[in-house]
Amino acid sequence: MTEPQTPEPTSVEASSDDVSGVGFTYVVGRWVVAPLARLIYRPRIEGAQHMPRKGPVILASNHLSFIDSFVIPMFAPRPVYFLAKSSYFDGKGIAGWISRQFFTAIGATPVQRGAGQAALDALDQQRRILESGRAIALYPEGTRSLDGRLYKGRTGVAFLALESGARVVPVGLIGTNEAMPVGAKWPRFRPRVTIRYGEPLDLSHHGPASSGRARRAATDEIMAAIHALSGQELAGSYNEAPAQNPVERLRQVLPHERR
Repeated sequence: MTEPQTPEPTSVEASSDDVSGVGFTYVVGRWVVAPLARLIYRPRIEGAQHMPRKGPVILASNHLSFIDSFVIPMFAPRPVYFLAKSSYFDGKGIAGWISRQFFTAIGATPVQRGAGQAALDALDQQRRILESGRAIALYPEGTRSLDGRLYKGRTGVAFLALESGARVVPVGLIGTNEAMPVGAKWPRFRPRVTIRYGEPLDLSHHGPASSGRARRAATDEIMAAIHALSGQELAGSYNEAPAQNPVERLRQVLPHERR
């Protein structure tokens, strides 16, 4: 089956706002909240020297827990941005204000969930962040692993890296699923979380972003690096929700590019 030439790397729709500069709330989060969290949780951070201090970078991480999107930007050696549901920013009253300030403080960019063109709009949002010379965090698996295994990567991260020229830093998170298991309302103070950074990957040798073969090979290289850092058992399949109807079941069975 012929692969589409432009993948949909994520299932969210970007907001219409341009990428803004670092504001006061983010500065507070970076220099006040992050050190406090480091003092409380005492994370083990390995390989921080591998993180380029300047230029566009994609952090490609395994995904075990809801708190992964806090752990990565809070403890990274440079500012890191990621996409978060717009509902976290749209709340009303005091609770809405607190949510908005918190997610802004940890480097979140508001997006709306969606698919198709919406996902391509989110790609534009991510591309603009990279073009501004910043770092973003993405999960090649697409969603959290509920059984602790490492699933096959979807090709959206590779597409973004090949198209933008950004280097990819693989990240292995260990223990976040124990610090905040599925269903928990608050993270635990134990066990300590480990964050491992690998050496930056230059994926350009795989070919152009328009090549499905290049995207697949680049994705496999990213996932192999993540596996070496996390040590997780390999699932050997994509992390997909159970099919809800015959059309979805057929789509999962037929060969196609998981974006």
